[in-house]
Amino acid sequence: MKRRSAVKAMALTTFSTPFIFSQSFTSINKLFSSSETSFKSNWENWPDMRWIGPEFWGNRLQDWEIKEGKALCNISAPNRALHVLTHQLGDELLDFTESVSIHWLNEKLIGNPAAYTGFRLGAKGIFDDYRSAAVFGKGLDAGINGAGQVRIGELVSEFKLDLSKPVKLNLQATYSQGKYNILLSGFNIGAEENKVSVSLNSVDAKDLSGNLALISHVSKDQSSTDSMVSFSDWVFQGDKISENPTQQFGPIVFAQYTLHKNTLKLTAQLAPLELIEGLKVSLQIRNGNSWESIQEVGLDPDGRIANFRIENWLHEEMVPYRVHIVLPLKNKPHEFSYYGEIARQPKADEQLKVAVFSCNADHGFPDQEVVTHVKLHQPDMAVFLGDQFYEGTGGFGIQTSPLEKSYLDYLHKWYMFGWSYRDIFRTIPAAIIPDDHDVYHGNVWGEGGAHAPSDEGWGYVAQDQGGYKMPPKWVNMIQRTQTSHLPDAYDPTPVKQGIEVYYTDWEYGGVSFAILEDRKFKSAPKNVLPDEAKIQNGFIQNPDFDIKKHYHIEAELLGKRQLNFLENWASNWNPDVQMKAVLSQTNFCTVATLPKGSISDGIVPSLPTPEKGEYVTGDAPTTDMDSNGWPQKGRDEAVRIIRKAFALHIAGDQHLASTVQYGVEEFRDSGFAFAGPALNNLWPRRWWPPISAEHQPYNTSAKNTGDFEDGFGNKMTVMAVANPYKSGFKPSRIYDRGTGYGIITFDKKERTMEIECWPRNVHPLENPDGQYKGWPITVSQQDNFAKKAKAYLPPVDLKAFQNPLVSVFNEMTGELQYAVPANQDVFTPKVFSLDPHRIEIQELSTGEVKILAGLKPNDKSSAQDMISRT
Repeated sequence: MKRRSAVKAMALTTFSTPFIFSQSFTSINKLFSSSETSFKSNWENWPDMRWIGPEFWGNRLQDWEIKEGKALCNISAPNRALHVLTHQLGDELLDFTESVSIHWLNEKLIGNPAAYTGFRLGAKGIFDDYRSAAVFGKGLDAGINGAGQVRIGELVSEFKLDLSKPVKLNLQATYSQGKYNILLSGFNIGAEENKVSVSLNSVDAKDLSGNLALISHVSKDQSSTDSMVSFSDWVFQGDKISENPTQQFGPIVFAQYTLHKNTLKLTAQLAPLELIEGLKVSLQIRNGNSWESIQEVGLDPDGRIANFRIENWLHEEMVPYRVHIVLPLKNKPHEFSYYGEIARQPKADEQLKVAVFSCNADHGFPDQEVVTHVKLHQPDMAVFLGDQFYEGTGGFGIQTSPLEKSYLDYLHKWYMFGWSYRDIFRTIPAAIIPDDHDVYHGNVWGEGGAHAPSDEGWGYVAQDQGGYKMPPKWVNMIQRTQTSHLPDAYDPTPVKQGIEVYYTDWEYGGVSFAILEDRKFKSAPKNVLPDEAKIQNGFIQNPDFDIKKHYHIEAELLGKRQLNFLENWASNWNPDVQMKAVLSQTNFCTVATLPKGSISDGIVPSLPTPEKGEYVTGDAPTTDMDSNGWPQKGRDEAVRIIRKAFALHIAGDQHLASTVQYGVEEFRDSGFAFAGPALNNLWPRRWWPPISAEHQPYNTSAKNTGDFEDGFGNKMTVMAVANPYKSGFKPSRIYDRGTGYGIITFDKKERTMEIECWPRNVHPLENPDGQYKGWPITVSQQDNFAKKAKAYLPPVDLKAFQNPLVSVFNEMTGELQYAVPANQDVFTPKVFSLDPHRIEIQELSTGEVKILAGLKPNDKSSAQDMISRT
């Protein structure tokens, strides 16, 4: 189908209430003088900036900019492509033409026939999606090389052009008798009579459908930081060219928000527009048929974000919003908007459905099936628990200096994350927290914000010393882009190097979520374990070293500040909160095995993938100190506090979905944890523990469930695990690695949490039984503190209370045993010693507190007598 209108209206039909917006082209013009569909670049109308315009995607972000009205490739390096997003070569067997003016800038490469620039035709990615093609697209390259020869593929002209002068390239593709014939000609501008040409005939039609791009290429060994080329007057025309203006990306690329205690915080992510002086960004809400501005802010020049904070948000229904800017283009100011919704918050008697994500490599980019399937669940909120991308995302590795380039390098990967998933959190609130790969680490032991010295190397030698390899200003930049929309930090005091913190709690829809930073304060194992352990990348290299004997080492997991926060969070409940959960990067145990004797998990990607139903033998539990199974003592401290709130733990990171119940003193004495599957799995971990004859599986059809100790000796009861297996779907590196997402439904009436675990390619409505084996699992609130009672306190009659919070204290130690909103008329508190206890009953609706002190376990006094005495 030919799409020929230059401006189209887009109905956002995925929204709760569809509305219409349109956005015209700004860095591309439609040429109406031609009888054919014809378009021309319009960079000359834009101010200088480190971005190439909303109709384009540059690989990499930091390598393309608008300068003096031209598209500048500011580096000489391999495969720097500039794709147009809004126009593609369609499947129609029709002719098309292209032309562009080229200014060759790198004089050192003149005479080098291996360097070239020009057009890329029919670029295709792994998936049939313009975004996949824009990032990974390969196609037929046609242009001019460093020797001045016009080239198509490997075919070059006999004659040459003068690269010290601007060059005009013209390409004609003509369809005839089932094939395309391509004619490429070039001339120095002002000397059109000295044209140099080359032609390629009998080109398959399939090779000329896909993205249109410009290309700048030189081999890696000839690379430099010198600008290679600039382009202007790029024209493409012909009815083979399809058009879709809704495929623009930017200048407002996405936004995420939270709503907490009537405070709305929204972070808008913008393109690099910081060179535009005085730029203001507006947050507007729909008011009838018009848009009302409620706040205007400036642009953060590092992360290119705009932070909005709206107090006293009292709207009880969904409210459409848009983020709005006006850019001073040279012909006139131009308006741009990004649209979304502030969702209606679920009420106290309604369920809260949470979508859970983590570990997003680029294998499946742009991950459209995930977005499509997740939206069918109609979640109320989303949580992205780390590794929003990996160092290799986008195909170019990382750039760590200079600082400004490293900002843009991060944003290139972060934009890809948003490009994939923004339509999930466009209309619902989301928590997003960074993990190790987000800060360019394979593993990170933050050591309270210390610097990880990289003068001896970037890999294990720096990482194993603990701290952050990247500069603190850069770390703060990535944290702000991902977390500045979260509720205010519990204690915002920065850690070492001035690195900021974000741990906090978020109340939404009757559930309170403690959001932790379980990397930032963690000790590096190399710094606290004996040298004889021989630590590398969190693994013990000495096979004779027994980590289980080192429980009492002085090592931090969450750090004292976060433990204090958790204690406070566990004990304090606001009137609207009926249930609690903890969000963190990784779980507090190590659900992973490797072939026995392995001293590194570097072999994981190369391990054979078993058939479905096959049980792999010869494995043993790992001692991977990147997991929060280590340090064991810190793990136990955290689990003991979390269970006081009867909270579910939700995490990511492990690349292996599991639901477990933690144990501290005994198996199953603490709460449940769900580690969600990876969205795209670089590291397909597995759980194939050796099974004794006496083992009792939790699920009789899965013998790797039941009570186990992990490699550190932590007790855990595995309820379900999604091991990798041969699925039969392609590409296998996506579908054979246990990839997917989680859905957790908090039922506040029944006080239950239903945990679902879905493969990413399963349609949940067409295949409602298509979850990974062992799921769904339903956990009650009481199950999250399943420690066996040593005794009971007298029953407490709660009929006179509207919304009671029952807190139980040991009077000998003063320690809170647990706190929970009771939803029954009579509550019989369990206790774990025969010491005297105190019960505090707080009426959450008024704050009034009744105290029952000096209670002896198994005392036969009536609750009514005790309350009447207070």
